[in-house]
Amino acid sequence: MLVLRRIQFFIMNKDSAAETQSGINQPMTAAEVDPQQKLEQQKELAKGHLASNPGDRIDPSKSLEEKAQQVAVDAPDITGDHITVPTYFVFETPDGEKKALHHVKDAEEISDMIRLARLDEDGNRVWR
Repeated sequence: MLVLRRIQFFIMNKDSAAETQSGINQPMTAAEVDPQQKLEQQKELAKGHLASNPGDRIDPSKSLEEKAQQVAVDAPDITGDHITVPTYFVFETPDGEKKALHHVKDAEEISDMIRLARLDEDGNRVWR
């Protein structure tokens, strides 16, 4: 979970806690999560015996904006901090295409995008 939190903060635009560099708003705090989505996930969790979080489910019919609003985790972690993790991280590729990458299924591609973001204009790795 800690790795996801670091990715979450790395991806976020410094000017806005809820807007990615691609201009798509994503919920990053418990207050920003759609109450209807939260209620539906709680109902699923109450059923028990789940193989995955309700928010992790992939629905290919969703638009980019709908995917950006989907939350995988919205709960306190073991330290007591409330964690909100989007299901999809929205990136803008160097070609200008916006992509919604699933935080589990597309983890390798997310890592690649983060590596690209950490290179300067000469292609040298920048450590922060």
